[in-house]
Amino acid sequence: MNFNKNMLGLSVAILFLSCQKNLNQEPIRSISAETYFDSESALKTYANGFLTRYLPSVENLTRGDQYSDISVTTQTEAFLKPGFNALTTNNWTAGTWEQLYNVNYFLVNLQKSAAKLNNDALVKHYEGVGRFWRAWFYWDKVKLFGDVPWYGEPIDPNDEAQLYKGRDPREMVMQHVLEDLDFAILHCSQEDKYVNKNVINRYVALALKSRICLFEGTFRKYHGLADSEKWLQASLAASQELMNKSPFGLLGTVGEESTNYKKVFKSLAPQYKEVILSNEMNIEENRVHDASWFFSSGTAGQRNSVTKAFVNMYLNLDGSRYTDLPNYNKKVFSEEFKNRDYRLQQSIITPAYRKKVAGTETNDFAKVFPGLGSQLTYYRIIKWNMDDDAFESNTSSQNSLSVFRFAEILLNYAEAKAELGEMHTEEWNKSIRLLRERSGVNGKEPSVADPYLQNYYEGVSDKWILEVRRERAVEMLMEDVRRDDLMRWKLGQKLTVEMAGIYIPELGKPFDMSGDGKNDICFYSTSSPRPTATEPGVTYVQITAKAGDAATTYGINSDNNLVYKLDRIWLDKMYYYPIPQAAININPNLGQNNEW
Repeated sequence: MNFNKNMLGLSVAILFLSCQKNLNQEPIRSISAETYFDSESALKTYANGFLTRYLPSVENLTRGDQYSDISVTTQTEAFLKPGFNALTTNNWTAGTWEQLYNVNYFLVNLQKSAAKLNNDALVKHYEGVGRFWRAWFYWDKVKLFGDVPWYGEPIDPNDEAQLYKGRDPREMVMQHVLEDLDFAILHCSQEDKYVNKNVINRYVALALKSRICLFEGTFRKYHGLADSEKWLQASLAASQELMNKSPFGLLGTVGEESTNYKKVFKSLAPQYKEVILSNEMNIEENRVHDASWFFSSGTAGQRNSVTKAFVNMYLNLDGSRYTDLPNYNKKVFSEEFKNRDYRLQQSIITPAYRKKVAGTETNDFAKVFPGLGSQLTYYRIIKWNMDDDAFESNTSSQNSLSVFRFAEILLNYAEAKAELGEMHTEEWNKSIRLLRERSGVNGKEPSVADPYLQNYYEGVSDKWILEVRRERAVEMLMEDVRRDDLMRWKLGQKLTVEMAGIYIPELGKPFDMSGDGKNDICFYSTSSPRPTATEPGVTYVQITAKAGDAATTYGINSDNNLVYKLDRIWLDKMYYYPIPQAAININPNLGQNNEW
């Protein structure tokens, strides 16, 4: 019993210490809450502590989707491996509930200090900030577990009825989440001092509501739960308000379609024309990260890549479908990127990629494509790379990381419209068309459903829904939304797709991958051996081509596409995580999710 009381009855000093560490404040653990929460500066300090501790990290923002259907890594997470169960998971610990206690503590003591503050608008603004963080916290819990216990205030360590209560229904918890979001939207300020300053304001609350309600609406629709339309309409309303009554829009310049997209992700300062909330970097404060190293350094162990199935989703610049071309799956690497959506060459290494190497910008394929012989699919991600090897040490990247941006709002709007059966030319033109034309793609609406996407998104035939999903995959690559998308669309089985890569014209024979007229790579196996006379400048890579060959991590499929071998499993019970057995042992009232 003492363990559980300690788990939920956490000391608020944890957050105070965080504020002190990051904001150079004097320790305030000895000050009572009634004394502390008596000024705007104190409220701001405490609220900044939430940003410091709970804003998504670089790991979440840039590689939260590395275990998805379109991303390939050298390993998989424990959840997708055989043997994962309620005994092996530990995601119900004190640390995972700490945020809720700190937020509820803030909200309760804010009300106690309201009379001293004598500023109703200020109090409600900061109450909105607290409720914003509580809404986000509980949405994350519901995504993991479904039903979870709802606590709207700090728990007294001696209140055993609350400490040991069971889980509350998803419907009730998410209704509270919606109420918190609506309060934040109504009361969080949109004054200039709160906009584009990387704080929680009304626009940020609208962005979170747009995302959460889209998730809940589509999850309910595809998992057979009630009230899906209610949530889709709520997402739509939040998106429309940001589209019609906010200072945000798409970053981009006519004539610069080949570079518009990457400006959002490679800039040192957040591009607040499009970015609604950012995890800002600052070299003077030593706020830097490791994304360039993780994705593009030759020494980075993960070597994150994307699948050929995903690359196939990018349209041609004229708006036509790449997958309508004859033998689209059997084009060599250098041919795949001609006249394609410019986002493709701004997201992965292509023959057009340029970066600084030792201070000099180069297009030399061997220099810009690190570790050519040890790739996964050979579609190497560079979306978050600073395009300069000087930033590829472990923690030296300085580009700020967007948390919410206007492009996602357009996608949320379009998807809600499509799922509600309300997508037409007008809705298309104010959402998907804008995103495509920013990157040089003809923004014409689809005339029919794409057979390639119909096959990929099993069971979906609506042309609008399919095109929105295409656009979402392309626009939001590696921005920590793809895994959630698969869960809400009830497509968890896509986590086990074949991890196919580039087309290999012939095993045992060197070919020109970069398109510069020189052979640069050769794949071989025991049945198609490495040539005895090797060519200068050619990298030789061994794969397994047929049963009985020596075991490696590579194979080849019927289309002669390279395949990276990594086992993953999926069972439908995995739409929810199990409640850890350790937590159930302490509180049997929690119960267990189905089949775990």
